[in-house]
Amino acid sequence: MAEGIRPRRGAPLKSEASARERILATADELFYREGVHATGVDTVVERSGVSKTSLYRVFRSKDELIAAFATERDRSFWAWWDRVEGQHAADPRALLEALLLGIAKRIAHSAYRGCPFLNLATELPAPDHPGRVVARDNKDEMRKRLATIVAGLGVSDPDRVASQMALLINGAMVTGLLAVPADLADELIDAATKLLA
Repeated sequence: MAEGIRPRRGAPLKSEASARERILATADELFYREGVHATGVDTVVERSGVSKTSLYRVFRSKDELIAAFATERDRSFWAWWDRVEGQHAADPRALLEALLLGIAKRIAHSAYRGCPFLNLATELPAPDHPGRVVARDNKDEMRKRLATIVAGLGVSDPDRVASQMALLINGAMVTGLLAVPADLADELIDAATKLLA
C-alpha cells in the first residue's frame, strides 16, 4: 500500500471485494510472507481496511482465520494439481514430470517463502490446531495422489514410492528457502526417475 493512503472503511462498493475476501487476501499475503505468529490481527485489520469488529464477525478467532488461510491455500494447490492432471491424464510419467516441473517453478519464484503447509506445521506445534490439520491433510493427500500416479507406472509398492517421492518434493521445498539451484527441476525429475527405476 502506498504511503499516506489509508484503506477505505465501511461496506464495499459493488465492484469491491467483501470484507471476508479482503481479510483473507490480506491474511494470505501476510501469513505467507511473515508467518502466522509474526502477523497480528491488528495488522490484518489495518491492511485490509476492515474494522476489528468486522474481522471477528467473519472469523471468531485468529485460529479460525489461520484455518481459512490454510484451507484457501490447500484449495488453490489442488486446483493447480487438477489442471496439470487434466492435461496429462493419459500419461502418468508425463503427469509426474509436469507436476515436478511446476513445483520447481513455484520454488524458483521470487516471492517463494517455503511451502505454506510445512511452514504451518512448523509454526503450529499443537497437532489439533485447525491450521496444522489442514497442513497435515494436504501432505497426506499429496502422498495418496502420488501413489495413484506411480501405481499407473507399474511400480510394485506405490505407497512406499509415493512416500519417498513426497520426501523428495518436501525436501526441495525446504531447500528452496536457502538456495534454489538453477537446475532444481532437472534434479527433482532425475531423482524421481531414479526412484522409479
